Amino acid sequence: MDDIRPTVRTRPRDSATRTPSTFTELAQAVRERGLLRRRYGYYWSKLVGAPLVLIACIFVFVWIGDTWWQLFTAAVLAIVFTQIAFLGHDAAHRQIFVSGRWNDWVSLILGDLLVGMSYGWWQHKHTRHHANPNKLGADPDIELPVIAVTAESAARHHSPLVSWLRAHQGLMFFPILLFEGLSLHASSVRRVFTRGRLERRWVEIVFLAVRMIGYLVLVFLVLSPGIAFVFLAVQLGLFGFYMGIAFAPNHKGMPVVPRDMTLDFLRRQVLMSRNVSGSRFVDVLLGGLNYQVEHHLFPSMPRPHLRRAAPVVEAYCRELGVPYTSIGLFASYAIVVRYINRVGLGERDVFSCPLIEQRSHV
Repeated sequence: MDDIRPTVRTRPRDSATRTPSTFTELAQAVRERGLLRRRYGYYWSKLVGAPLVLIACIFVFVWIGDTWWQLFTAAVLAIVFTQIAFLGHDAAHRQIFVSGRWNDWVSLILGDLLVGMSYGWWQHKHTRHHANPNKLGADPDIELPVIAVTAESAARHHSPLVSWLRAHQGLMFFPILLFEGLSLHASSVRRVFTRGRLERRWVEIVFLAVRMIGYLVLVFLVLSPGIAFVFLAVQLGLFGFYMGIAFAPNHKGMPVVPRDMTLDFLRRQVLMSRNVSGSRFVDVLLGGLNYQVEHHLFPSMPRPHLRRAAPVVEAYCRELGVPYTSIGLFASYAIVVRYINRVGLGERDVFSCPLIEQRSHV
């Protein structure tokens, strides 16, 4: 069995003496183990398999016909679309191919054409998140329209409905996720039709139109209107719910970084991220997002290498004295719900991290 300890030089244990160059040592240890090399066989099997599974689902959908049993098909499609979205996420992070162009086109096909999510919208938003996770004024993922995840956001004046929802957001968190699928599609359409730089705008418009219009036409051709509307509600609701529970444990309830605080790259990514421990089933269920620490440190690392990289990163952080968070799946949801409930109730100091408080400038 490989030694999981990174091959680094011994340094003083006082974390205040560390410099940003400490990440270079970790990167070298990860590279020496081959954890950044491409996994073409793994990804080609998924790139071929995902469309085939989707085609099979469509065939079954047409074959079953106009019946309430189609609600089971809707649930299966929600899972398939989410898994395809995970694969598009990998391509967008340059995990699949060396060529950026190839990765872009895979993301466009998987995201826009198969799932109905704009790659350009996601890329713009997600790049900002990776640069400054959980930082006020910089991370769009902590500026949500309904759920407040920071005391600053909760303190703003909102409409009576939003204020009520935020006061009860701990209780409403999971039900609200049922609307996330609709929100993702709507945000994608809005992005491709608004001003601003967007590469391959017309490709995205065509792909999204084919996906959304074609999907609706198929559903209403096969199903009667009543069943069709319920089918769409179930599929969209479960798709959004699945996407939401996959991303929620990653950063919610972790420290929120003040606007004027500067942290080195290693701490900026590790301290604000949470891993979800578990079996390989959890790896598949969450699309590799359960290794959020490793993913933020090495965004282009292929998904199957994240499990092997985790003990290397954890041992390195332990040597540096940098807190490394890894917790079970259901425990992570409990933490998230408790955290956003406290935010919604108006607690201003909902998370106190002494290490961050001591390091206003690193």
